[in-house]
Amino acid sequence: MRRDALCCGSPNAGATGVKTLDTVASPGSERFDTRPDGASFAARSKVWLERDGKVVLSEWRIDLLAAIDETGSLVHAAEKLEVPYRTASYKLKEAEQRMGFKLVEAQSGGADGGSSRLTPAGRDLVERFRRVTQGVATLANARFRAEFGDLDG
Repeated sequence: MRRDALCCGSPNAGATGVKTLDTVASPGSERFDTRPDGASFAARSKVWLERDGKVVLSEWRIDLLAAIDETGSLVHAAEKLEVPYRTASYKLKEAEQRMGFKLVEAQSGGADGGSSRLTPAGRDLVERFRRVTQGVATLANARFRAEFGDLDG
């Protein structure tokens, strides 16, 4: 039986040995008003896409795709995200297999070495995923403000 899901939480819970960027605050997950003692509360959310119970896309994988687009290289994207090339390559191939289409076009060789760029489908996926995460973060923040706004006194 096939299951596709959009989940909120931590896709890397229990994972070992892989540095993630999932600890970075999501856009729209702003801090609540600061209390007189300087302490404040903040709503946070995580979004990822699963297929058959396996992570297809996460904020980290989207950051990887964006870094490839920015640097023009999987090697440089891995360096920028401070992960081994092998990890970045594996996660990219895994995402492409689970999505069922290419996200990155790579060209090898040449005097300057190879280059990589997002396919039109890969670029569209990054943009759409970021809109979803922004929307979820905004909704989560509004809901937490409604429920817990009194905590900031």
